[in-house]
Amino acid sequence: MSLRVFGLLLIALLLPACVGQRPQVRPDQIVSPPLTFAVPEVEQRVMDNGMRLYLNPDHELPLVEISLLIGAGSIGEPQDKSGLVQLYAAALRSGGAGRLSPQAFDDKLEELAADLSVSNSSYSVSSHFSLHRDELEHGLALLAELLRRPRFDKQRMELARRQMLEAIRRQNDEPGAIAQRHLRRALYGDHPLGRTPTLDTVQAISGKDLLDFHHRYVLPNNLWLAVSGDFNPEEMEQLLDRLFGDWPLQPFEPQYIPPLVAPIEPAVLVLSKNVPQTTVLLGQRGITKDHPDLYALRVMNFILGGGGFNSRLMREVRSNRGLAYSVYSFFQAGRRLPGLFVAGCETRTATVDEVVGLMREEMRRISQDPVTEEELEIARESLINSFVFAFEEPHEVVSQAMRLDFYNYDRDFLQRYRDRLAAVTTEDVLAAARQHLQWDGQAIVLVGEQSESAQAGERFGLPVAGLPNEE
Repeated sequence: MSLRVFGLLLIALLLPACVGQRPQVRPDQIVSPPLTFAVPEVEQRVMDNGMRLYLNPDHELPLVEISLLIGAGSIGEPQDKSGLVQLYAAALRSGGAGRLSPQAFDDKLEELAADLSVSNSSYSVSSHFSLHRDELEHGLALLAELLRRPRFDKQRMELARRQMLEAIRRQNDEPGAIAQRHLRRALYGDHPLGRTPTLDTVQAISGKDLLDFHHRYVLPNNLWLAVSGDFNPEEMEQLLDRLFGDWPLQPFEPQYIPPLVAPIEPAVLVLSKNVPQTTVLLGQRGITKDHPDLYALRVMNFILGGGGFNSRLMREVRSNRGLAYSVYSFFQAGRRLPGLFVAGCETRTATVDEVVGLMREEMRRISQDPVTEEELEIARESLINSFVFAFEEPHEVVSQAMRLDFYNYDRDFLQRYRDRLAAVTTEDVLAAARQHLQWDGQAIVLVGEQSESAQAGERFGLPVAGLPNEE
């Protein structure tokens, strides 16, 4: 073998070894360029009859998605007819429209391969509609018929009512649902935000109630419509004008939102249920979306219990103690009235006291001691980066613009959201937690196995009250 051949063989043998010895970069050493993102623009228009349009054309797929908001929800229901708006939404969707019987209406949707749903919330009735671009004109004509000439077929309404009644009868199957219902009731009392439909209130709703709600609130100047997908904006406006343009603007009185009533005095509310785990919820009233501490509370909640495995509650209750599979918290910013702060988990009955003590201790600690700079940085970055993913879907972009307008958010809310989060300091977090986190005065709901001693007297420094078993 010549020296030249020997040299080449030697290089071939050593080269992979040399490459393999290159220093490996650890994940925490990887430097990424700064995230750049601009909030997508959405075309906004108002028709002559007051109907608000939000348009976001996107031609990637031959599909069109439509979201609709009607500006009235369950917040205005009479107490003795709780569930009215839920039944209205179900009967609107299933009850037929114009000359089409319920079955004929459903058949038309099936022919178009269109998907249509209607649901309700405290402040609105909403609908989502998706279909192929070639069927857009026929599909929007069906939607216009549904809004302008609904039939509220009696048989379909009774079917929807039976489904609601059955859901109420089964609402105690899940301990978590029981606990959430009782926590809302404790914090909002008899206010509509604290009520849930019962067998009696649902039975009391008549077809006339549904028609009255429809005639009172389903008006073009009380509708918000968001459209995304494969369409031309000018053609869309012309089509909407043909279908809705002769629907005149009508004066109406916006839905009354009752003021909150005082919550019950903080207490430990217990319900005995033969299940292997006890559901634990700690809660209090939160803030509205307009509160200046909104951003500091978002950061505070991420550090406390909203940040998954980065949160203090998860680290202390699950990772360090193994007392629960999951533990969380959320600070809900109410759109019109204050939302809720809730912290919760499921744990063994024998460890309930220890878990509640740990959760309260973490809330006390974050209310009295500044968070670390590392915690603050992780929380701010995570919240800012996750904000970007809210705009992955074209329809989410346009429907979000519609919702923000519906709830009267500031025009620059999205544009300034990340800057406001980035400006939160450790002092801001501490001040917000001190002012808003009532760690020793929250209602506590426990649903699970209970000893007799656990259902009377005092616990966690609060009076104990039994919850009615509504089975």
